Amino acid sequence: MKVIVAIAFVLIIASLGSALVFLMKDKGKSNRTVKALALRVGFSIALFILILIANQLGWIQPTGIR
Repeated sequence: MKVIVAIAFVLIIASLGSALVFLMKDKGKSNRTVKALALRVGFSIALFILILIANQLGWIQPTGIR
């Protein structure tokens, strides 16, 4: 489960980085920045749902504050 979450974080950061590159390169003339940011939001929502499902199925356990 840790590997899946780490891969999801890398995808989120990569999408954010590509949005920055598209923003600087296109100067607002195309919608590639919007698509990259929408993809980042989609990855974030998918990660959140995956964590909720994993918690319900018992794949991960909450540890609380120690």
